[in-house]
Amino acid sequence: MSSRILGRPRRTLTPLVTVTAAALTFAVLLTLVRLQWLPLESVDHGAAAGINRLVAGDRALVTVIKAVTWLGSTAVLCAIIGAAAVGLALRKRWRLAMYLLVTSAGALVLDPVLKSLVGRLRPVVAHPIAHGTGNSFPSGHSLGSMVCYGALLLVFLPAARDWWRAALTTLAVTIVALVGISRIVLGVHYLSDVAGAWALGVAWLGVTAFAFELTRLAVGQRVTDPVTEGLEPEAIADLRLAEPETGSRHARLGQHARIAAGIVVAWVLILGIIVGVGELITKDSNHNLLGDRTIPHWLAARRTPGLTRWSLAFTTVGGTVAILIVSLATCVVFLAITRRWRPVIYVATLMLGELCAFLAAADAIKRPRPDVTHLDHRLPTSSYPSGHVAAACCLYIAVAILVIGHARGWWRWMFLLPAIVMPAVVALSRMYRGEHHPTDVLGSVLFSALWLGATSLLIKPNVDNRAGRPSGPIPRGGLPGQAGADAAGQLSRRR
Repeated sequence: MSSRILGRPRRTLTPLVTVTAAALTFAVLLTLVRLQWLPLESVDHGAAAGINRLVAGDRALVTVIKAVTWLGSTAVLCAIIGAAAVGLALRKRWRLAMYLLVTSAGALVLDPVLKSLVGRLRPVVAHPIAHGTGNSFPSGHSLGSMVCYGALLLVFLPAARDWWRAALTTLAVTIVALVGISRIVLGVHYLSDVAGAWALGVAWLGVTAFAFELTRLAVGQRVTDPVTEGLEPEAIADLRLAEPETGSRHARLGQHARIAAGIVVAWVLILGIIVGVGELITKDSNHNLLGDRTIPHWLAARRTPGLTRWSLAFTTVGGTVAILIVSLATCVVFLAITRRWRPVIYVATLMLGELCAFLAAADAIKRPRPDVTHLDHRLPTSSYPSGHVAAACCLYIAVAILVIGHARGWWRWMFLLPAIVMPAVVALSRMYRGEHHPTDVLGSVLFSALWLGATSLLIKPNVDNRAGRPSGPIPRGGLPGQAGADAAGQLSRRR
């Protein structure tokens, strides 16, 4: 490759040397592992056995390590990359979104293919503390974390300035290092598995970054140094998560403190109300208030295979995974469109408060579940209130509040439909499956109404925090701030 492209000399050959060295390192490790080179095998097996002896008896340490290794799991990486790609697409940075998706997909393809070709068995240790599926070389968690977190760093580096850039780089490197080390400590990979995955990840990132540079050349843009400038420096306006708020820092801190204090006070009072209602409901265990005894039996007597399948689908909608996915998607979409933290803080506060209140109330009341056959087993909490119903009410109504407040056109009112239907079908499914009484559902609806009202009044999710006035509707011609972003890009290209 020429040292000059478009008349601009490359600042350094360090990235090229690093990528080449990483590729060679991976090739050497691949060859040695495939040939079962005795010195390498001895080091790998000895390290696996020694680490297992040190860690196997410490349950607290094992729990922490498993939490760390979760950051490199396929589900977490796909969620993070998917959210980032959606945000970039909403801000019309299509090439960066495609870069994230293609680069991450490459890691998903390389890992199983190489494992199948090498065919190395996983470590066998005296005291297993984790289990890994498939072959051992290279480490999929290590490769995925290197590629995904590295790609995110290259994409969003232009938006970081001063110490934020160092902090972002340090965070990415630390996560990648800890995930790789956790795989060795858990005894599911050898040292060479992780080292080979890291080397392959660096090489793949280098190849994809070079390919991205070729796309820039194709449209006449200047060549960048991805390690110091990021992949697309002129996209800085769109890469910033949110625009800064106006007003003095002292005034903003004071306002935020007052809102936070109000939310805490409201949460405590609402929790007290819900617990008090629960105590009144459960005071007489033989009551039949609102059909607490007859309705669960009536529903259980009318179970059919078809209705049971539907009830599982509807109860999943109110489950932790589904609620987390919808919450994350809502935050990403509204952050990308509005360029404001207020909708994100609103959703996060709402759902975190709901979760904490549900756990606290369930622990305080300890109400037994209905005396019918339960279709869900080993549920960790008591019957009152229904966490599924409370989560569905808070989330889907919050989505409707945000959409109606920020969008325009008749279609925004359609979001009232899921805000009404989803909590209803979740509630019906929970009672059908024998997990809740009608008054459990009533308590959840009461909590949701009070908590939604309090957070909406205090946080004001549809208010523009720059000027304290209602934010305007989303324009049909593009995203808010897009014109400013385009102007910033043009100015950068002129320079």
